[in-house]
Amino acid sequence: MALAVGTDAPAFTAKDTNGNTVSLSDFAGKTVVLYFYPKDDTPGCTKQACSFRDAQSDYQGKDVVVLGVSKDDETSHQAFTQKYNLNFPLLADTDGAIIKAYDVDGGGYAKRVTYVIDGSGKIVHVDAAVNTATHASDILATLGL
Repeated sequence: MALAVGTDAPAFTAKDTNGNTVSLSDFAGKTVVLYFYPKDDTPGCTKQACSFRDAQSDYQGKDVVVLGVSKDDETSHQAFTQKYNLNFPLLADTDGAIIKAYDVDGGGYAKRVTYVIDGSGKIVHVDAAVNTATHASDILATLGL
């Protein structure tokens, strides 16, 4: 069961696609779209990532940050990012700590769930019924952007 709207988003720190350390607290004051997905370079996950890639210009300038999270490591994320020209960070949650904290553990992979976290760190929207092809625009509509 996903975390509820109104819950404080669990703090996390992880390495991103480029080996940079990223923490939720880095984005205080911004809206964070934290989307969990099962595996790099699989059909549904690729559609979902490409929907965010293609909508990135709609997110820019609106204090919205998109972060993808899976159990894949940095090397896998780098290959996935390069293959599809992704323009946002993917976080490597190889030990599953973030996946567990956000209650999206699918038994060895992340369930496809997206959280929208406001600038004060509260979960303001949960999407557990993701349409991978239109996900980025669906989230924009939810945000009223």
